[in-house]
Amino acid sequence: MKLLFVTATNTDIGKTFASLKLIENIAEHKLRVGVCKPIETGVKGVPIDAKRLLDKVQIYNNSFKSLSPKDITAYTFLLPSAPFCADINQEIKIENIKRKIEELSKLCDILIVEGAGGLFVPITRDYMMIDLIKELKAKTLLVTPSKLGCINDTLLSIEALKSREIDFDWCVNLYQDREEFNVVTKPFYDAYFDTWWSLDRSLDSFIKKL
Repeated sequence: MKLLFVTATNTDIGKTFASLKLIENIAEHKLRVGVCKPIETGVKGVPIDAKRLLDKVQIYNNSFKSLSPKDITAYTFLLPSAPFCADINQEIKIENIKRKIEELSKLCDILIVEGAGGLFVPITRDYMMIDLIKELKAKTLLVTPSKLGCINDTLLSIEALKSREIDFDWCVNLYQDREEFNVVTKPFYDAYFDTWWSLDRSLDSFIKKL
């Protein structure tokens, strides 16, 4: 079993969109794919992101068909905020998150673990999303935006992953300022990086490398 952790430079960048595409692509390679959304905030009743992810996985993996959206999460909270702030009763235990991931990983060949927010979103006061990634020793996919200002966010996130010696790849989710991206951002990426890719291209190559 292999873990693939999907993170991003911030919230509303496209982690769930990327995870859904990954689920489809991994299944096309005849691998049993699974999914875990360890923490979801802003939940009123059913966790929406977890439901979208589970609905997709259930198409391809029978082992997930009996599960509910809350079965693929460790914690859900009403307040739409960083987990530490949403966890007003201080319920979060990191061991419970890792136990949930281990439990779900037994049902698949590749488990996609979708984070919340960006790398330095606090899960507890002293434990960030990047700390969970490091402890899991998970291959990581960093999803970055295409809007103006994304260069700074992308470089900071890449530096953070490198500083923790985390095995990662990164891609651009081309959805915001898509037309302007070719003029205001792409020239730098082309000049600075040997290679880079977008979600609408090269995803298959990424899966093959896994």
